[in-house]
Parts: sequence; C-alpha cells; structure tokens
Amino acid sequence: QVQLVESGGGLVQPGGSLRLSCTASGSIFNTYAMGWYRQAPGKERELVAIIRTESSANYGASVKGRFTISRDNAENTVYLQMNSLKPEDTAVYYCVADRKVADGVWMHEYWGQGTQVTVSS
Repeated sequence: QVQLVESGGGLVQPGGSLRLSCTASGSIFNTYAMGWYRQAPGKERELVAIIRTESSANYGASVKGRFTISRDNAENTVYLQMNSLKPEDTAVYYCVADRKVADGVWMHEYWGQGTQVTVSS
C-alpha cells in the first residue's frame, strides 16, 4: 500500500516562505511523477507544480517564478519551496503521484491527505 505523507504547512504572513515536503512509502518513487495540487474553499483543485522522473518540472501560471519543486529520489521525498506568498495562495495543498500510462499521458494514482497553507497578516 502506497502512502504519501505531507508536512510543512502552516500560517505565514504575505511575502513569507514555506517549504512543503511529501514522502512516499513503497517502491513507486523513482518511476512516478510527483507533484502538488491545491484547493481553496469554493474553488476547483488546481495544479501547482509537477516534476517528472527526468526532473523536468511544470508549474501553474499563478505560482511560476515564486515556487520551486524538487525531488530527492534517495529520500523518496518531493519538496515545494514557496516564496513571496500571497493571500490567494491560501489552500489545502495535496501531494500527488502520477503514473505514466502512455506517451505524454499521466494518471493521478495516489494522493496525500493534504496540508493547510494559510497566508494572512
């Protein structure tokens, strides 16, 4: 049974920084893309960032230039460094593990339980 365990959320002032971590159990880490989605109250879940097995990353438009995703395959952990945080970044952040099902096609297979990030003064 694969589990994704997130940590690092909390309350931060606008302009501040946080780093989220997600550690995966099981043997999936080296072959799965890992990423982060977020969901704010009353809004749909949206892509924050995702990093493929070859360490190329994609970012949601609203976080590009402020957030950085990275992975440590030896530690089975993916990180999300969030800088210059804004109140609109407030959301529950979910870790996701994507499995490749075809060329250019990935499927969300595992989700973490979510960690709350609140940006407020």
